[in-house]
Amino acid sequence: MKPLIVLAGPTAVGKTALSIRLAKEINGAIISADSMQVYKYMDIGSAKVTPEEMDGVPHYLIDVLDPSEEFNIVRFQEMAKSAMKTILENGQIPIVAGGTGFYIQALLYDIDFSREEGDMSYRKELSDYARQYGDHALHEKLKDIDPVSYQTIHENNRKRVIRALEFYHQNHIPISAHNEKERAKTSPYNFAYFVLTDERANLYQNIDRRVDLMMEQGLLEEVKKLHRMGFTRDMVSMQGLGYKEIIDYLDGKCSLDEAVYVIKRETRHFAKRQLTWFKRERDVIWLDKQKYSYDENAILQEIKKELQKKGISDGTETERKI
Repeated sequence: MKPLIVLAGPTAVGKTALSIRLAKEINGAIISADSMQVYKYMDIGSAKVTPEEMDGVPHYLIDVLDPSEEFNIVRFQEMAKSAMKTILENGQIPIVAGGTGFYIQALLYDIDFSREEGDMSYRKELSDYARQYGDHALHEKLKDIDPVSYQTIHENNRKRVIRALEFYHQNHIPISAHNEKERAKTSPYNFAYFVLTDERANLYQNIDRRVDLMMEQGLLEEVKKLHRMGFTRDMVSMQGLGYKEIIDYLDGKCSLDEAVYVIKRETRHFAKRQLTWFKRERDVIWLDKQKYSYDENAILQEIKKELQKKGISDGTETERKI
């Protein structure tokens, strides 16, 4: 089986720096599993890795789509599989790094979403309902038909809420039950799935500092520029954390201080949901930064030890096996 390394974890835990160091040590290349960093022009709010930070390590699914384009699970799978093929042909090991657990799961177990046909008229009906009554009211529709999705999908994630309602409307079973069945699949890869984590208080402090840094770096100007370029709040890209809150400020719905407060609060909630997701996953190797006294070298050594156990070596060996 082809090798695959996953380095996941909540936002602001330090995945980017660790994944780059790992890639340099094992001759790897990185595939981003982030739903926002795929978009051009959205650098600050997505905490996008910079060319300097990449330090020569190839990155895929970064800066490749226009914000007007929709990025969904099917497109992620297609693009990630193409990137994996290129990486392996180059004699390197693919490292999937990011915090979008749903994307990682779909790639790791090769879950098939391509045959799910959408009901455009029902989707429009739900979108119109959300515009009229709000995201909370739309989310409440999930409560009785799919309690698991009701708990795991945030009400602000209108796209996924609509998809869950649409799936139930079409198939008369909850999408959560469907996904659970798909999760039972065996992965076609020889993989190692690491989740980097930290003590919650530290994580939340890092999130608050990151948001403050984003504002200092010019998040407000970035959103203004996107507005001038014609990208609007109804686009999937502009519904990302940090962007929709600044749009609310620009639309006069709140003060800038209130927008920043909401970004911090919602990012902390997002990190909590990410951790809940990863705790449900199987075959995960947890890397608690506190346990390693925040020593990145020690964490890297642990990762390499686990890779040796699974027979995942450097890219030269990978090239010989393919």
